[in-house]
Amino acid sequence: MKDMMEYKGYYGSVHYSDEDRVFYGKVEFIRALISYEGTDVQSLRLAFEEALDDFLETCKEKGLGVERPFKGSFNVRVDADLHRRIALAAERKGLTLNRYIVDILERETAE
Repeated sequence: MKDMMEYKGYYGSVHYSDEDRVFYGKVEFIRALISYEGTDVQSLRLAFEEALDDFLETCKEKGLGVERPFKGSFNVRVDADLHRRIALAAERKGLTLNRYIVDILERETAE
């Protein structure tokens, strides 16, 4: 993924501030705000991993459930006409609405 780092199943963004002359980012795809910065690639990577490890350890120490990215469900809002067309298309194929959407998403994102 362009401009992203991965560690323990979490993804961190990579940005650069010319004004401050630092690389910075945050853990993406979760609600918690976990940010980090570094002056070069190695220090940015280390800061990302340390910030994530600290977050996970804090959650463990406090007995909190760890927020994970990509839980397997998300909401999509569409207008009523599109909802009707999708539901009818799924019905014609003998599929549930969920299975129909999953099939389309799998086909469109196949690597």
